[in-house]
Amino acid sequence: MENQTSETNQKEIVCKQCSAKLKFKPGTTNLVCEYCGFENEIEIKDEVIEELNFEEWLSKAEAGEGTVEVHAVLCNSCGAEITLAENTVSDHCPFCGNLLVITAEAHKKLIKPKSLLPFKIDQKSAFNSYETWLRKLWWAPPGLKKMARLNEKIAGVYIPYWTYDSNTTTHFVGQRGDDYTVTENYTDSNGKAQTRSVTRTRWTTVSGTVAIFFDDILVAASKSLPSKIVDKLEPWDVKELIPFDEKFLSGFRTETYQINMKDGFDRAKAKMDPVIRQQINKKIGGDKQSITSMNTKYDDVTFKHVLLPLWISAYKYNEKSYRFLINARTGEVSGERPYCWWKIALAILGGIGAIALLYLIFS
Repeated sequence: MENQTSETNQKEIVCKQCSAKLKFKPGTTNLVCEYCGFENEIEIKDEVIEELNFEEWLSKAEAGEGTVEVHAVLCNSCGAEITLAENTVSDHCPFCGNLLVITAEAHKKLIKPKSLLPFKIDQKSAFNSYETWLRKLWWAPPGLKKMARLNEKIAGVYIPYWTYDSNTTTHFVGQRGDDYTVTENYTDSNGKAQTRSVTRTRWTTVSGTVAIFFDDILVAASKSLPSKIVDKLEPWDVKELIPFDEKFLSGFRTETYQINMKDGFDRAKAKMDPVIRQQINKKIGGDKQSITSMNTKYDDVTFKHVLLPLWISAYKYNEKSYRFLINARTGEVSGERPYCWWKIALAILGGIGAIALLYLIFS
């Protein structure tokens, strides 16, 4: 079949049958014309998604090498930085709905993403996931689902992420606590001599080394979304990443990274730290553990710059807006929500009452 698409200077994919812009259809590998219905399959590039050497690319980025120029605009309201087509003169921020101010200086050089996860669930399925999430919220105000109304349509956005691999070697010094039991004499409230078993801990100094390989530690490179909301959308099926192709971006907005690869790796280290500490405590052994000091070396560090898909919007309840995100691969929802404080207060009082009743029964 003859290829029915063409690419403009603005990287737009245009239908040759009616000249409308083709848009990527979630859950497929097709570009679709929403006017004449023509579909054109996107050929997945036969490329290996490689891990890039961190130190080498850090030097390139600092020297301005290995980057591409993008047309981006910063939202003055929420701080998101969105890439736009060259001919765009106005737009709205998909994160907060604020009108974006386009300036002639809205160009910057960035490391180009090498891979992405295409949208898997469509807008309708995303809305259904949102409604299910609303129904399942604990301590929600009465009638939240009925009264919550969307501020605007659910928008599809590709969010920039870094992934990091690293071999880590950690030298540590800690304290191992081994419990033992002794018999102790004491006098009770009636003045009678009694004995009881008491657990004590014997501490000894321990040192050693822990080696761990970390694979695909994900770090969101966006500052416009709270990490406590974004992180709840994990896990992502990063093993399904495909080579980057701008055709998959057609019909969706894309945010540029605001956290560079160096700062991103610092955040990755923070994610590695609890895992390293867990392994150190396991190696210390005993009944109790205390880490006195630890020094971690990161070797063979590699990274990928990837784009991951989100559906994003906000709903209004009692004239206040609450933002929510949907993982466009799994349908997982995370977001801000209102609480019904009288429900929480009643639950607390009910719990206190139940404890008091049990005390009266068993005493």
